[in-house]
Amino acid sequence: MSKPIPQICWLPEPEEHDYPAADSYLRIIYADNKVAEMVTKLRAAPVVQFKAKDIFRASQLSLLGVSNSRVERDRVKISDGVCLSPLLLVRDESNGKVVIADGYHRLCALYGFDEDALVHCKII
Repeated sequence: MSKPIPQICWLPEPEEHDYPAADSYLRIIYADNKVAEMVTKLRAAPVVQFKAKDIFRASQLSLLGVSNSRVERDRVKISDGVCLSPLLLVRDESNGKVVIADGYHRLCALYGFDEDALVHCKII
């Protein structure tokens, strides 16, 4: 008999520390002035939902396994009913993909439970 899929709990807004994390990651890819504008827009963006499998397809990233300590930590949070922070996503139209500015490990963790799970996120 298979285990029931845990209900994914989401915070209403990303945690404050997610924005500096997104800023740090995006500065590797984009110019500083562009990143500052992106983070400002992410803060103002509404929280929306997309299926986990669709975010993975759009990001063109591979799935990290449960052997990754951060993924495992987030899997435990999901199992324990701890609410997750929404992901921060940026549309990179010039490359035809979505950049996961913050939340990659959370996405990998919940994908392991349910690839059709609705992921709360902000996207610009």
